[in-house]
Amino acid sequence: MKLASLKAGGRDGTLIVVSRDLQTAVVARDIAPTLQHALENWEACAPRLNALSEALNAGDCTHAFALDMHALAAPLPRAYEFVDGSAYLPHVERVRRARGASVPESFYSDPLMYHAVGAGFYGPRDPVRVADEAYGIDLEAEVVIVTDDVPMGVSASAAEAHIQLVGLVNDVSLRNLIPDELAKGFGFLQSKPRSALSPVFVTPDELGDAWRDGKVHLPLLSHLNGEWFGAPEAGEDMQFNFAQLIAHAAKTRPLCAGTLVGSGTVANQDEARGASCLAEKRMLEIIAHGKPSTPFMKFGDRVRIEMLDRAGQSVFGAIEQTIERAED
Repeated sequence: MKLASLKAGGRDGTLIVVSRDLQTAVVARDIAPTLQHALENWEACAPRLNALSEALNAGDCTHAFALDMHALAAPLPRAYEFVDGSAYLPHVERVRRARGASVPESFYSDPLMYHAVGAGFYGPRDPVRVADEAYGIDLEAEVVIVTDDVPMGVSASAAEAHIQLVGLVNDVSLRNLIPDELAKGFGFLQSKPRSALSPVFVTPDELGDAWRDGKVHLPLLSHLNGEWFGAPEAGEDMQFNFAQLIAHAAKTRPLCAGTLVGSGTVANQDEARGASCLAEKRMLEIIAHGKPSTPFMKFGDRVRIEMLDRAGQSVFGAIEQTIERAED
């Protein structure tokens, strides 16, 4: 099934079930007022939501309405936790190689992860608001999963059962703020503003055989100002699958229902598939020519991030955003 949230209904939105073709939807308030509520009561809510989904796709919902992407909040408008990995080592290798650094051996056996902003997410058509272009505005196209309650110390083999939903995220980064923050040795804060989530999240079974081994085996397509930017395969070159990322995050603490776990910027060894962030494209230019030629994003630039199934149909809907100046 496919789930989303309307902006109407308060800070956590109103839960809706969306048709497989992303054309119609129905309010699921009688089952769960919000997606967070559904996740906290997943065993009870999921079967009822799935039945509503089947009825909607069969055309049997009398209260179905046409889906308006602009009316959508993020599927989870806010989350108790959002932890983001860096599971695609081609991305890590290129970024480090461009500055003359090697990849530590530990990166191949122990995931790299940081605590991201979960207090609020942009909806799929909301603009990205930034105070200054000089911050180095960048997109990061990623896959994200949502868990139910995960016990502390869960094994990777047991963790996959806790993945209830899958979606996309534009993990917005302010690249020119990162070096000074990392130099302090305490991680990201100002350099990581709010992220944007795809219009819908889907249950893993909705992906069919594209969901296997704890990974999504489909290309992640990005466009910048209407031009193709990249389409790396999300199932390739992912050093750590989502079950391993969950186990890493839960090593010393439980994860509550509604926790988001990001894959990190999707990247492949095959450079012909393009990139999922400007930083990587710039690093490839540094490696090839000694300096970057691609600028970071400017106010007015447009980003589109989407994943299509093998039949060419949009799985999660598209994140479509314009970069805007934040007003005082």
